[in-house]
Amino acid sequence: MEFISHIIDLMVQYPFVTFIILIAFVFDYTNGMHDSANSIATVVATRVLSPKYAVIWAAFFNFVAIFIVGTAVAKTIGKWMIDISFVTPLVIFCALFWAISWNILTWWLALPTSSSHALLGGYLGAAVANGGLQVVILSGWTKTLIFIFLAPLMGAALGFTLLILATWIGKNFSLTTMNRASRILQLLSSALYSIGHGANDAQKTMGIIVSLLLSVGLVTSAEPPIWVIIGAYTAIAAGTLTGWWRIVKTMGSKIVKLRPIDGFAAETASAISLFTASSLGVPVSTTHTITGAISGVWAAKNARAVKWGMTFRIVWAWIFTIPGSCAIAYGVFSIMSVYANQL
Repeated sequence: MEFISHIIDLMVQYPFVTFIILIAFVFDYTNGMHDSANSIATVVATRVLSPKYAVIWAAFFNFVAIFIVGTAVAKTIGKWMIDISFVTPLVIFCALFWAISWNILTWWLALPTSSSHALLGGYLGAAVANGGLQVVILSGWTKTLIFIFLAPLMGAALGFTLLILATWIGKNFSLTTMNRASRILQLLSSALYSIGHGANDAQKTMGIIVSLLLSVGLVTSAEPPIWVIIGAYTAIAAGTLTGWWRIVKTMGSKIVKLRPIDGFAAETASAISLFTASSLGVPVSTTHTITGAISGVWAAKNARAVKWGMTFRIVWAWIFTIPGSCAIAYGVFSIMSVYANQL
């Protein structure tokens, strides 16, 4: 019960920091809501699970990730992207404020964009507004920027390969047998993807909270406290449980039409990519990964089946997310810092 007393002390002695931590968990919740489409779109589009049971399945495995994956991504964000000496509670607040706004905006537009990149872009913009370009730790950002392009390509290549392999294996079985096996396998692949989603995305919130705690001297290492880990996984699982159907339709039907074997290949490809990135401590976009995998799966079958107009619309949103979030958070911090100084 020691961590409970620690939380109570934090609330009493640092009310503004506590408020920002709560905002971080709200972001994590909206991240789960926004990205639940990634976890359930294929399994719903193939009718392996109904939307109701799909979100329960995904939310459960989002939380299960707490027992499987470490905290490498949280450490990267917490200490190795922005110089902590220039991080303040207001910097973190501005980053979270924009990231939550971005989640709501892109939900309304039904665009499966990256909550993670909105958060990282907002963090970068607010920090640069506070301390200039010297705050940026290039080594931490290099991996992230590389994976912006690499993650969807990995997903596409793996999805392409897995579908070809599954089709080659399946030619020795009847269509009925393959469909039955694909539906069972897709439950497994969906679970694996949800674990990968929870592992990578929950750790981004952990990393932001660790940055906040480091900035005010409440912790001395980038390792997230246990209460932060539990809170982050709980929040993202709760968000997934109340997933947003608008983006599910975009992911599951407006890009391609999916069969169970396609869903299995796409989810497995995405899960492999996410586990790889998480083990390397790289914060990647689960949205980019699953969208790339879905497109790769259908390119293997018939490139003309992919609705490239919708895909390119999503890609443009990806390109805009980090620089756009950076610019807006820069402006928000500049305005709010002037107001704060007048108080």
